[in-house]
Amino acid sequence: MDRPPDLRRSLLFVAGADPAAQAEALRARPDVLAQDLEDFTPPSLKDAARRLAAELFTKARAAGSLAAVRVNPLDSGGLDDLAAVVPARPVLVLLPKAEGGEQIAALARELDRLEAAQGLPAGGIEIAPTAETALGVVRLGDMARASPRVRSCVLGAEDLAADLVAERGPEGDELAYARMRFLLECRAAGIEPIDAPYTYSDGEGCERETRRSRRLGYRSKSTVTPAHIDVLHCVLTPGREEVAAARRIVTGFEEARSKGKDRALVDGLWVEPPAYRNAQRLLARADQLAAARDREAG
Repeated sequence: MDRPPDLRRSLLFVAGADPAAQAEALRARPDVLAQDLEDFTPPSLKDAARRLAAELFTKARAAGSLAAVRVNPLDSGGLDDLAAVVPARPVLVLLPKAEGGEQIAALARELDRLEAAQGLPAGGIEIAPTAETALGVVRLGDMARASPRVRSCVLGAEDLAADLVAERGPEGDELAYARMRFLLECRAAGIEPIDAPYTYSDGEGCERETRRSRRLGYRSKSTVTPAHIDVLHCVLTPGREEVAAARRIVTGFEEARSKGKDRALVDGLWVEPPAYRNAQRLLARADQLAAARDREAG
């Protein structure tokens, strides 16, 4: 069972050593469930969290979620994290506070070594840098090019705001430029951008922020609470009305072109090639998400 990065609508971080929190996270059925061995796990519980990885990943796969892990920096316990969790076959390793290509290359080399030692497919484990500082955002292209394992990248929220000396607020205005810059850098590098989590509790605020993110071009968002998974899936999955409108655009434009016209008027919108391609993309995404859901249900 796998979902390519562009079909992973939600990435839920869960405390590494808290079985009750992990059970709640599993019930939410995120597209990606990431055991957090970094900030969500106190130093005294790191070893206990590592021992929980195999069982958690097995349960995640059974629930239809991809298993992932956020490790500590390689020079601060990350090597021990990898040695413990790679045998449990995570799909994705998230590297916190990533700021340069050499960090990614070092992680890739360690994964090469561990995959070979465990008899796992070479290159099978992805790397997702987490851009949580200004330097991480502006060096994103270097990190994306550092290894073919990099297929997606996660934007941080709290650490990034602190690094920017920004005043954090529920509207997220203080991260507006970083969010757009991050998206542009990811698209230019050919990797999938994963938006920062909405770190406030209210579901309406999460929905507003996720809709803004989708309009910018995000198809995936991280979260730190299972309560937001349904919101993310609802907003980031094309709805029936959207699909119907996209079909009208595709049909109308193709009919206009068959008659030698350069554009078509559909639902008050002059449809030209960019709008036509966007409609095709939305329909393809709706079909792909439905197929993924059917595979996981079966």
